[in-house]
Amino acid sequence: MITAPDLSRGGTRGGRWATAACWLAAAPVAAWALVRLAGLERGPLVLAIAFTPYVAALAPVVAVSALALRRRAPAVVAALAALSLIGAVAPRAVPDARPPADGPTLRLLTANLRLGSADPAGLVDLARVRRVDVLTVQELTPALAAELDRLGLATLLPYRSLSPEVGSTGSGVYARHPLRDTGHRRNKGFFFTQAYATVTVPGAPPLRVESAHPAAPYAVDVVPDWWTDQRAQPPATPDSGLSVLAGDFNATLDHAALRELIATGYTDAADAAGAGFGGTWGPYDGDPIPPVTIDHVLVDRRIAVRAAGTFPVPGSDHRALLAELRLPAG
Repeated sequence: MITAPDLSRGGTRGGRWATAACWLAAAPVAAWALVRLAGLERGPLVLAIAFTPYVAALAPVVAVSALALRRRAPAVVAALAALSLIGAVAPRAVPDARPPADGPTLRLLTANLRLGSADPAGLVDLARVRRVDVLTVQELTPALAAELDRLGLATLLPYRSLSPEVGSTGSGVYARHPLRDTGHRRNKGFFFTQAYATVTVPGAPPLRVESAHPAAPYAVDVVPDWWTDQRAQPPATPDSGLSVLAGDFNATLDHAALRELIATGYTDAADAAGAGFGGTWGPYDGDPIPPVTIDHVLVDRRIAVRAAGTFPVPGSDHRALLAELRLPAG
């Protein structure tokens, strides 16, 4: 008796194609997990690794599909990769335990203003409605700085450390409370400035705040500039004063360089608040790019994070990130 061929088995032509397809799907997922967990991103992988949460969501589909086709080996490989990637990204949706900070509350907002093209009225309204105490900005231009003050930012946040420049290199720190030790430094990669100041919040120790803006790894030939600027970011100071880095880091929590910086004694505010999947850059100016989280508020681990969230800024390709912090008593 003649029987129909069993296409589910590897010995038939159809079976061989199914096996090959399963491995073609499982192998990249496994390689991605290896690169992410070992911090091996280099060259074009620096750009790709930012989309790790999407691969983590896809990996279980690959594993289940291979299992449904009874291809156990690629199914096991994909399942292990899925578990690894999900284990790396899932904690961003779970709030962390807070340190026992019992000082004043501070609301810190950071926003990339896209070459000074962000809507100044929208940003001032956001600072007013959200009762912002400290604002860090990137890509601040002289014209936009003047317009922000004209629209009321000078009254809301009268203290400032600014380095406005035409183009993308300017930055600033605005505050409701007095500042000291103001200034800025210039990165070597793309020459972005990073304004900084020490905020004197009543009832809390002095707090150093810096507007972070390392180079963007938008192409393979500028990845070395990205590495240079990432490695130049100031580490935390867990044995001395409190510090906060807030801005456009051009890196996600899946980049080893940012994780190494955090390991010096910082906490990522959105991650700590269980809001670590909130996209801050991508499709907000119409580009067909899945949102990724490259803007961060990194706070000293002695600071408690009460909440974090993103808000649109008309005219910018970034969303602003607001963190509500509880400082230690001073």
